[in-house]
Amino acid sequence: MITGIKGIRFRSVAVVAVTSGALLTTGALTAAPAQAVTAPSIVAKGGYVMNNSNAKTLYTKAADTRRSTGSTTKIMTAKVVLAQSNLNLDAKVTIQKAYSDYIVDNDYASNAGLIVGDKVTVRQLLYGLMLPSGCDAAYALADKFGSGSTRAARVKSFIGKMNTTAKNLGLKNTHFDSFDGIGHGANYSTPRDLTKLASSAMKNSTFRTIVKTKAYTAKTITKSGSPRTMKTWKNTNGLLSSYSGTIGVKTGSGPEAKYCLVFAATRNGKTVIGTVLASTSIAQRETDAKKLLNYGFAKLG
Repeated sequence: MITGIKGIRFRSVAVVAVTSGALLTTGALTAAPAQAVTAPSIVAKGGYVMNNSNAKTLYTKAADTRRSTGSTTKIMTAKVVLAQSNLNLDAKVTIQKAYSDYIVDNDYASNAGLIVGDKVTVRQLLYGLMLPSGCDAAYALADKFGSGSTRAARVKSFIGKMNTTAKNLGLKNTHFDSFDGIGHGANYSTPRDLTKLASSAMKNSTFRTIVKTKAYTAKTITKSGSPRTMKTWKNTNGLLSSYSGTIGVKTGSGPEAKYCLVFAATRNGKTVIGTVLASTSIAQRETDAKKLLNYGFAKLG
């Protein structure tokens, strides 16, 4: 409705349209500007969000500051495994005592509860890696897909593959010295690099299927050859149940890393992907991520 013009009656829609056009061209009336989207404040020390379709940056907070990444490192672990040539996801891996000993020796190691002697498929290990964030599953995969005559050599080889992949992806502020995020002084990345890594990993259909799964029950074969049903693994990514459209990706935590989350969601055909590092709690990292997702989708319109 046009206001501020007294004593004029318009008897047809056509006249209104013409008259309105004339008034707008003379500046008598101006359209209200679109309301700007305000960038949110997050508790996490670092954050980054981008449009997954074109890698356009939507939000940054200390996006290139190197930080400990905790178990978000396992995104790269999975990516390296899934990049193996002639990969057989149904190949069986026998769980070694070294994997369970590793959990005992590392106080902060999350685990999938793998049982020594069981034969577990590569596919199942990937679920154990990404859902309950099993460091035992990570160890098993590094041992399986590294090269060398000893376990130590194979693990070193696998971590080398992780760093080569990071270099090939152009992740200049990323380095790995572990297969699971329990670092030894040189395991770090940034919100921007982790987001780019996750975006690349999400191109793999198996990876996408795994990281959006809320719960998974593995059926393994025991040392004696009998079947065993493992305790159901639940995904540590709470966004899958609390934020509509969430499709992944991975949580992380630790004394140095604090609380981290690499996240992605799709709404109306648009996918926003991002990372928060060094938040203060599980609940807070999810709150931070939701704020950034809402902001990303608002920016995309």
